[in-house]
Amino acid sequence: MSTASVSFRPGAVLADLLPASRVRDIALVVGGAALTGLAAQLSVPVPGSPVPVTGQTFAALLVGTAFGAHRGFLSLALYALVGMAGVPWFAGGTSGAGGASFGYVLGMLLAATVVGALARRGADRSVLRTAATMALGSALIYAVGVPYLALSTGMSFGAAVAAGLTPFLIGDALKAALAMGLLPATWKLAGRK
Repeated sequence: MSTASVSFRPGAVLADLLPASRVRDIALVVGGAALTGLAAQLSVPVPGSPVPVTGQTFAALLVGTAFGAHRGFLSLALYALVGMAGVPWFAGGTSGAGGASFGYVLGMLLAATVVGALARRGADRSVLRTAATMALGSALIYAVGVPYLALSTGMSFGAAVAAGLTPFLIGDALKAALAMGLLPATWKLAGRK
């Protein structure tokens, strides 16, 4: 009696579980951009901050981790370019590159690329590695977003940290916890430990 076994090449990400083709890759890139745009519409204003809480950062990190660096970068680049061209799918239905929160979009582009590269090295296969990956991705988003917020609004850096980082830490911890459960469980379901 033989048993079927799922095998993956080293360095696989979740998207690699789908049959390889150019159509798959295009669909993933477009789908990742659309998912990020939809998640950005889950937007809750934060009193005293021009930056709302959104699902956009979670989507960007999930896209990067599940798709890998190349497709993650392309998804977030498409998301950014289409939003800059006028499609109102940034946080709260906004578009363009001039808003105070656009730096976070740029940070998501960087973060999706980095977490995607880490996922190729197995960073999404255990709870602790996923937590570290999500924390690094979030830090990269803030590393670009907070200085951009300060520059675009004329805030001091300290005020930008208070308005554009501190209020979001609990939400980021919840998003990381969700990813910590979701990503390793998906690998386990796929037969990969």
